[in-house]
Amino acid sequence: MSRASRAVASPHVVSIGDFRPLARLRLPRPVFDYLDGGADGEVTLRENCRVFDDVTFRPRYAVPLSGCDMRTRVLGFGVSFPALLAPVGYSRLMHPDGEAGAARAAGAAGTAYILSTISGHRLEDVKAASSGPVCFQLYLMGGREASEAVIERARVAGCAALVVTIDTPVAGMRERDFRNGMKELMGGSLLSKIPFLPQMLARPGWLVSYLLDGGLSKLPNVVVPGTGPMELIDVSAALARAAVTWEDLSWIRKHWPGPIVIKGLLTGDDARRAVDAGAAAVVVSNHGGRQLDGVAPSLRALPEVVAAVNGQVEVLMDGGIRRGSDIVKAVCLGAKAVLCGRAYAYGLAAAGEAGVTRALEILRADVDRTLKLLGCTSIAALDRSYVDVPAHWR
Repeated sequence: MSRASRAVASPHVVSIGDFRPLARLRLPRPVFDYLDGGADGEVTLRENCRVFDDVTFRPRYAVPLSGCDMRTRVLGFGVSFPALLAPVGYSRLMHPDGEAGAARAAGAAGTAYILSTISGHRLEDVKAASSGPVCFQLYLMGGREASEAVIERARVAGCAALVVTIDTPVAGMRERDFRNGMKELMGGSLLSKIPFLPQMLARPGWLVSYLLDGGLSKLPNVVVPGTGPMELIDVSAALARAAVTWEDLSWIRKHWPGPIVIKGLLTGDDARRAVDAGAAAVVVSNHGGRQLDGVAPSLRALPEVVAAVNGQVEVLMDGGIRRGSDIVKAVCLGAKAVLCGRAYAYGLAAAGEAGVTRALEILRADVDRTLKLLGCTSIAALDRSYVDVPAHWR
């Protein structure tokens, strides 16, 4: 067992928060801040987590509990508990296991993995790595021809759903990335990297694994006709040319026969448009506080979206999930399940696949314990009566 694996398996790693300092110790600062940071003043980033404190539980005691059923169904497939692994770009830069390791851990835990377009591993390899459902998150990068090709690859590989992210007309202003040299690490000349060499050399474990993995990889799932796989350094510019409009969804539907999930909405109006466009599910999300700063935290926006769709499609949520109790609160407020991003990515950064496995173990145990303490026998039985929300939410 590696040193990192021993660290995450130690009795001191008892919550998701315990992974963050381990990730910071292993990663160079530019890479850690890419994972950890948000847009502008990071107000929404902080609120995504803090808002869960506003919601309090209303437990039922002296209730007989022979066991708690945490299973649910999302998009037609079963999961062992209501948490899916969200798409996290640049995962292979954090650890060579990257997307394939995260997908393998998700499958072993009985849940689904959503692969980002901005992946260092081929989608076919990621799908093959998992024993569970794998969905593909689509950015329209490289033009329509490149997007059509990757949609077809996702279909042939057997991906369970296509997740279309709509909140990235441009990349958010992630100030930490500019201050800490993420741009220089990802591209530029060798001379431009010199100021950041001390950070690299101070993290020998990461540096050795990065070099043995071949260094900076291209994007194998964005193959531009006549050019080949897109360079990782082109991502910000490519996103600015790949904004999704509601009109694009009819074109996407022509190429994708399976469920389409619309990710990145925060209002009832957009939720209704997604229903009208034929979405099977929507994800209430502010991109982890990484796009427009100052928008509502995802949990706060969730009830409005749930009311707007009125049961016509499934509602998922991401943003700020750090504990099983957060998952339960989201389900009580109408989410079918949640997407976890940083909650597993800190584990991936700290110890690769073993870290993701441990993160999922922690979240699953948290959900089970929370249900029992609530006096609730199953995820399916959760509803608004198990929580109190501030009066102004209503």
